Amino acid sequence: MEFNIEKFENHTLIKVLEEKLDTHIAPTLKSELVLVSGNGEKNIVLDLSNCRYCDSSGLSAILVANRLCKNASGTFVLTGLNDAVERLITISQLDTVLNISTSVEDAVGMIKDAG
Repeated sequence: MEFNIEKFENHTLIKVLEEKLDTHIAPTLKSELVLVSGNGEKNIVLDLSNCRYCDSSGLSAILVANRLCKNASGTFVLTGLNDAVERLITISQLDTVLNISTSVEDAVGMIKDAG
């Protein structure tokens, strides 16, 4: 299994279980995000604490999640970034676009504050 998806009262937590968010799992992640969003969820927390590596297809999946939440007037929060993934997001200047938190608890707090 590549992801663990838990639905809570005011958000859905998607934890990526793979070490690499790349071309092998990014398309599946995108599909899951579209399904979750299609089911009416507007707040998504994406936990990448298991990920050691992310490529452009992984970034694309992250941006899809961000757009889906924005379009639904919800909040998308990225959490659990390791150094390499965080560097990639900073280099791509996505740190200015995305909500990034240091923990799932902080991410949930951000969603509550936004709601």
